[in-house]
Amino acid sequence: MNKLPDKCVVDTNVPIAANNPPDRDYSRDCVIACIEVVQHILTNGGLVVDKSNEIYEEYMGQLAIGKSGPGNEFMKWVHDHQWRKDKVTRVEIHCLDNAYKEFPEHDDLEKDFDFDNSDRKFVAVANAYPNTHKPPIFQATDVKWWGWKDALSEVGIEVRFLCPNYVKEKYSKKKSKSKT
Repeated sequence: MNKLPDKCVVDTNVPIAANNPPDRDYSRDCVIACIEVVQHILTNGGLVVDKSNEIYEEYMGQLAIGKSGPGNEFMKWVHDHQWRKDKVTRVEIHCLDNAYKEFPEHDDLEKDFDFDNSDRKFVAVANAYPNTHKPPIFQATDVKWWGWKDALSEVGIEVRFLCPNYVKEKYSKKKSKSKT
C-alpha cells in the first residue's frame, strides 16, 4: 500500500471489513488493506472526525468495544483517544435542514439521491478540515462511493479505496442492473 497519510477520515466500513465478518465475501487483500489502515491509526493517530460525534456514534453502532478483531480494537482506540488532540482531530460540521453546510457543491454530487447523510458526514468532515490539503477518506466496501470519486476529486477530496476490485465489480453490477 502507498504511504499512509498523517491525517485521514475513515469510513465505518473500513474497521468492519478489518474484522473480516464471515457473512461477507471480502478478499484477503481487502481485509489486509483495511487492517493496515486500522493499525496505522492505532500506532500513529491522525484520525479526523466531527466535533458533534456523528462519526463516533456510527462507529459505536457498528463495532464492539471489548470484542476481538482489528476493527473492534479501532473502536476502543477511538473511544479512549477521541479527546487527545495529538491523536484525533475534531472538526466542526453543521447539519442544517438535513444537509451539511460543509458538504462541497458539485452538480454530480447534488443529483445523486443515494448520497445520504450517513455518507455525507465523512465528506463534510474532510472538507471542513482547516488546511488547504484535505485528508483523504478511506473507503472499503461501499460501492456507491465509486460513482462519487471523480466529483469529489474535482472539489479536492481524495477517496482511497482499500478494496478497489470488490468495489469496481459490485459497482459495475449495480450500474448494469439500473440500466435494465
